[in-house]
Amino acid sequence: MKRMLPLFVLLGLWSALPAFGVSKEIVQLQTQVQALQDQMTQMRQSFDERMGVMRNLLEQTTDNMNKVTAAVKELQKTLSQQNSDIGGKVDQVSTQVQALHDSLDETRARLNKLSTQLEQLAQQQQNLPSQTPGVQPGAPGVQAPPPDVLYNNGLRDYNAGKYDIAGQEFSDYLKYYPNTDLAGNAQFYVGEIAYRQGNFQAAIQAYDTVLQQYAGGNKAAAAQLKKGYALIELGQREAGVRELNSLIARYPRSVEATQARERLRQLSSRKASPSHRTATQ
Repeated sequence: MKRMLPLFVLLGLWSALPAFGVSKEIVQLQTQVQALQDQMTQMRQSFDERMGVMRNLLEQTTDNMNKVTAAVKELQKTLSQQNSDIGGKVDQVSTQVQALHDSLDETRARLNKLSTQLEQLAQQQQNLPSQTPGVQPGAPGVQAPPPDVLYNNGLRDYNAGKYDIAGQEFSDYLKYYPNTDLAGNAQFYVGEIAYRQGNFQAAIQAYDTVLQQYAGGNKAAAAQLKKGYALIELGQREAGVRELNSLIARYPRSVEATQARERLRQLSSRKASPSHRTATQ
């Protein structure tokens, strides 16, 4: 028995060794599993963080797109408003240019008058000519106002909206002073008064007189422009378009040519608008 006791001890130790090895492997596996779980947790956290960043970027991009869309709509609205207002602005500029032309014509007429007076004084002409300007033939003793006074009165009443009085004053000017520098202007304003009163046929006749008798004057381009407008107002669209195109060809760099191009653009836009709506319905 004493000899066999060490053998039993050795056998017990030998049987315990595998159990110790298995326990070590289990601990290693548990350690590896825990490491994998930690990695998975870290990966999940990283994924959540990146998804949060992507979500914020997407929200910012959506906000920016909404802002851009709103800005584009506002720009389109502004452009549409500008296109509708541009016709009125061009007319306003044309009126101002006409006023400047009138002032220049008036100054030129006064200079011509002063020059004539100086020549008369230099030549010491004391006798009046047989036919005094300003006196209506066949009406002795009826003296018309001086040409500059009569023209300025007509222009003042025209700008004040007193069209009947201004029309009579411009007609008197043409009757008494048909060959002065401002005669073409007076004839143009006769047409303008008829146009503003809605008498487009009479306006066309007055504008034709400007184009035929005062073609070299500074109102020729304006007369042709307003003739085209009057034809369009009368429903003679093709004739009006021809007149405006002729104006552009004759005076391509004038303010009136710019107005004519704008009116043609508006006419083209109105003509194309119904077919566009039909195609979209």
